[in-house]
Amino acid sequence: MNRTFLIFKHEFLRTVKRGGFIVLTLSLPMLALLAIGLFHIIPGGAKPPAQVTDIGYVDQAGGFSQFTTQGSIKFVLYATTEDATQALITRTVSEYFVIPPDFITSGVIQRFILQQEFNTPTSTTSAIQNFLTSNLLAGKVAADVIARVESSVNLVTTTLTSTGEVSPQQGNYANFIVPGIFSFFLVMALVFTSNYVLQSLAEEKENRLMEILLSSVSTRQLLVGKVLGLGAAGLLQVLVWIVVSPLLLRLGSSSIGGILSTIHVPISFWILGVTYFILGYLLFAVLSASVAAISSSLQEAQGIAGLYTILAVSPVWYLSLILLHPNSPAWVVLSIFPFTAPVLTMLRLGLTGIPAWQLAVSIGVMLLTIVSGLLLAARLLRAYLLMYGKRPGIKDIWHSLRQA
Repeated sequence: MNRTFLIFKHEFLRTVKRGGFIVLTLSLPMLALLAIGLFHIIPGGAKPPAQVTDIGYVDQAGGFSQFTTQGSIKFVLYATTEDATQALITRTVSEYFVIPPDFITSGVIQRFILQQEFNTPTSTTSAIQNFLTSNLLAGKVAADVIARVESSVNLVTTTLTSTGEVSPQQGNYANFIVPGIFSFFLVMALVFTSNYVLQSLAEEKENRLMEILLSSVSTRQLLVGKVLGLGAAGLLQVLVWIVVSPLLLRLGSSSIGGILSTIHVPISFWILGVTYFILGYLLFAVLSASVAAISSSLQEAQGIAGLYTILAVSPVWYLSLILLHPNSPAWVVLSIFPFTAPVLTMLRLGLTGIPAWQLAVSIGVMLLTIVSGLLLAARLLRAYLLMYGKRPGIKDIWHSLRQA
């Protein structure tokens, strides 16, 4: 047990002294402080006035002569389409549109431009719509009613508990900021920390240091000491982020309080975050140990490890779909699948409530996978750690596992 602790202590201290580890640990607080500083600086500068865009129009229906200024867009009336076309060619206006005589019944507006577009800009569409609506309702409806018709609805959603009380966890994009950032850095922590296991074992095997180590410690002591030592370093990294997050949120509230003041991250999120980091790290660590055991060099081991690293990162690729449909059956399944569960579960927790049974099944599957992985890693380490040269094939590995 003392030898296991010595390995644990050595791996922990060596990892926390790495430059890459220190940079990664400090990157989240430093990036957050930089963002807060920029928000302090940018609002203080003078904002340049919005550039006015002239858009021509031809009123064949009659009655569309008021409200010609809509934000930064100014509508210029032309008597004929020929006049409007000439103004467009000479760049007097950026575009023009024609209001036909039957506009009230057809609702059709024909727009003319010089360059092809995939879609009409939203700002242009809104300005034309407001211009037409204001003129149609002028003198018939009160001005404040017209303003309300033209304004978008500010829909405020409140989540209730099963007892009808206001839930402390409100699913909005503000509350997703911290879980989203945490998930991104969780990916890096899992990948980098488990990669330390891979590098440590592969380098010691490649440099023949493994022979010296195994003359003093058992395979089990070596594996347990390395995995726990490197895992403790990664856990320290995550705990640093958790500790500094409340401070950063308070600092940021002075700059963008309209967003950050509404952020509520429950303690259950942090507990699950630490839990999934530990489980995710153990899973990827035992896989890394297995890959290092059967690989003949560090480069070869890193190439194989890239396969399961992609699975860990993959939830971030589909973030836009997760934002729209956090409870999709596909995401539920991938929240249980052990390789994608840590990051995807953290992303979903920032958007919606996850039923307790899904969390229980997810954690249970990960625990079973880790135990199976530990057994597999221990057998492969005993069989191949001192084997050099050619990497064993699948048949050789299967035969060794059956004999171990």
